[in-house]
Amino acid sequence: MTSKNIPIPKKLVLLGESSVGKTSLVLRYVNHFFDSRTEPTIGATYLTKTIDFPKYSLRLQIWDTAGQERYHSLAPLYYRGAHGALVVYDVENLDSWERAKEWVKELKSNGDPNILIDIIGNKTDLDIRVDPVEVASYCEENGFGFTETSAKTDSNVDEAFSNLAKKFKVDLDENTITKKKKEPLNLEKEEKKPSSGKCC
Repeated sequence: MTSKNIPIPKKLVLLGESSVGKTSLVLRYVNHFFDSRTEPTIGATYLTKTIDFPKYSLRLQIWDTAGQERYHSLAPLYYRGAHGALVVYDVENLDSWERAKEWVKELKSNGDPNILIDIIGNKTDLDIRVDPVEVASYCEENGFGFTETSAKTDSNVDEAFSNLAKKFKVDLDENTITKKKKEPLNLEKEEKKPSSGKCC
């Protein structure tokens, strides 16, 4: 069993168009901080947060990527090897939702085949123009989690990250069970079959 004192690292990447609030979400989640004057991310920024579970801890390595088009070519550097992705759109911006679906396609084509993906609709403190029913249906069809958040008011931010972290937890539990099933037999404990007394 993995010691709870040694957090298990899990790489998590945030993707989405510029100004959807990725940086604000990460800062709110990790540092419990919000600044409406947050500057657009250049390249990517990196923060960590440890989550404790009853039998072990996870250390989320969170990569906040730039959404500007000129940095798009750098995105594979950050989602390569990621265990999970939070694809973010702005609930007030229909184009950002369409672009979020393109990010999902890119992850499926170029990301790790086992990557876990959840969708976040951010800025619920503003007018909601993207139909949440449509998004929920899309997520259900693809097996994604879906959370609407507001980094500004701290609405559902912890839930959005913890929902994905819980999937990591389930994955780790399943791996533990699988390893137990694959443990080699102890041949020394097997009863020796009596010899027939015959020579070859």
